[in-house]
Amino acid sequence: MSCDGEVQEASGKESAEPIRVVVTGAAGQIAYSLLYMVAKGDVFGPEQPLILHLLDIPPMMGVLEGVVMELDDCALPLLVSVVPTADPAVAFKDVDAAFLVGAMPRKQGMERKDLLSANVKIFKVQGEALDKYAKKDVKVLVVGNPANTNALVCSHYAPSIPKENFTAMTRLDQNRAQAQIAGRLGVRIMKVKNVIIWGNHSATQVPDARNASVEVNGTVKTVPEAVADDEFLKQQFLETVQKRGAAVIAARKMSSAMSAAKAASDHMRDWFAGTRDGEYVSMGVISDGSYGAPKDIVFSFPVQIQNRQWKIVQGLSVDEFTRSKLDVTAKELLEEKEEAMAVCAAD
Repeated sequence: MSCDGEVQEASGKESAEPIRVVVTGAAGQIAYSLLYMVAKGDVFGPEQPLILHLLDIPPMMGVLEGVVMELDDCALPLLVSVVPTADPAVAFKDVDAAFLVGAMPRKQGMERKDLLSANVKIFKVQGEALDKYAKKDVKVLVVGNPANTNALVCSHYAPSIPKENFTAMTRLDQNRAQAQIAGRLGVRIMKVKNVIIWGNHSATQVPDARNASVEVNGTVKTVPEAVADDEFLKQQFLETVQKRGAAVIAARKMSSAMSAAKAASDHMRDWFAGTRDGEYVSMGVISDGSYGAPKDIVFSFPVQIQNRQWKIVQGLSVDEFTRSKLDVTAKELLEEKEEAMAVCAAD
């Protein structure tokens, strides 16, 4: 494994202090793609050395050993060391960033609500461990489903860490939505900006391209203007994004892994590096009541980020159709919150 001297030599100048990054469910499918992206500098930058903490359950320690071997064999200059463990006290010690990936996966025919009772217990334990061992400015991304409610539970059991430091991943949904619009218009993905995901990372999420823009043949237009098909945006686009996870499971017989890892990488990169001027991204964050969403649930909003602080974008237009959908996803999140807190209280 690379030592500090090798990190300095690779960057050609005095190396920064390594940051500690924990990935849970580290022997799983999503982590298998994510760990390489993180360790080679895609997330925290090409000059930032890091120490990876890999957490999984005791039966997975043999598999995790193989993952550590592969990280060794990648010979990544930024990777100072790797700490594989089944102990949350070790995993969360002094971490700067946390990817909470480990959770019971959704299988074909399962709804996210079916996962709730099993998974919120995991995130209660991890919240308590973060509270006790992690840095107080740790940035936490919850990937494991139901992600929004798991993030809320995790935050609840880590009262010494700001609620703003707990986020849920809706970037995969945003990436899916962006890809659908780009495909529909026959443009490259980077030509589509500011597609929004509102609400829950579930089938009630609200993909919204009404405030988005697209560059077509050198001209920037609104997405509704470029698509010129309101029914497409209300039906096919909405439903394709909402049901994309289930479609991947039906095809692969496993849940999204490569695309989920890429989205987690995108989410944390933007949190640390900031968003570009005039652009925003979707993140599940603690609601302050913006856009009529209930307070104190983790709700996906469009956010802009500076100095590692996110801020909900205000003043965007929400039409009557979108408003009605926002109410549905908010209701689901309130129900999940109530159920999750009851499970935790009974645990």
